[in-house]
Amino acid sequence: MKVVILCGGRGTRINEETTVRPKALVEIGDKPILWHIMKFYSHYGFNDFIICLGYKGRMIKEYFLNYELMKNDFSMNLGTNDIALHGKSKEEDWKITFAETGLDAQTGTRVKKIEKYIDEDAFMLTYGDGLTNADIGSILKFHKSHGKIGTITGVHPLSRFGELVIEKHQIVEFSKRSQIDKGYIDGGYMIFNKEFFDYLWDDNTCHLELEPLEKLAEDGESMVYLHNGFWQCMDTYRELEILNSLWKSPEPPWKIWK
Repeated sequence: MKVVILCGGRGTRINEETTVRPKALVEIGDKPILWHIMKFYSHYGFNDFIICLGYKGRMIKEYFLNYELMKNDFSMNLGTNDIALHGKSKEEDWKITFAETGLDAQTGTRVKKIEKYIDEDAFMLTYGDGLTNADIGSILKFHKSHGKIGTITGVHPLSRFGELVIEKHQIVEFSKRSQIDKGYIDGGYMIFNKEFFDYLWDDNTCHLELEPLEKLAEDGESMVYLHNGFWQCMDTYRELEILNSLWKSPEPPWKIWK
């Protein structure tokens, strides 16, 4: 099953960092938040990624093209451009598809544009700016058990910006508000069957969090996996500082890999 990661937005609320790099490359410790997300999925055996590129997407390509060179000593023959790595460290067993989804495309549009790369019955989807310790294996098991098109992970955030109205684990309303007082919000870490592409369009105006997910809920095809553990997004510089502080702690809550 492929993991689709949305990394195309401009990240204007954390422009202290995103004026010079895409949000997905903002570092937690000495690694981009995108790396942390991919390590998390890889821990559960999901190593086939599709990265939806947009704003400064070239930098994300360059990061991974140079990934092994940056980790290791190497020798280079400038005449032939031959490169030899020395003391090569363990490679990440990742397959990555870099999909150019447009500078101004909305989130739903970006997902629609990678439909051609999905050849399985279902796919995973998340944002390139949120970390959690939710059990991906349990989310997948839950998704397979209910037979609906979509599963969204509902979380309790530190800063809340959207609400899921739930009845017996089924989402009956998806509301993307600026602030809520209680309840769960969409924490990303989603799973969809391929039928979800019928809810999307590709003309840059498709906001995943508006009509597509609202219509999916109205059709009774959306379920929520309730996660009461750690989840934190990185929308602002303050939240970046929170994540960096947690990374320096003895046991960062999302670091479940060895």
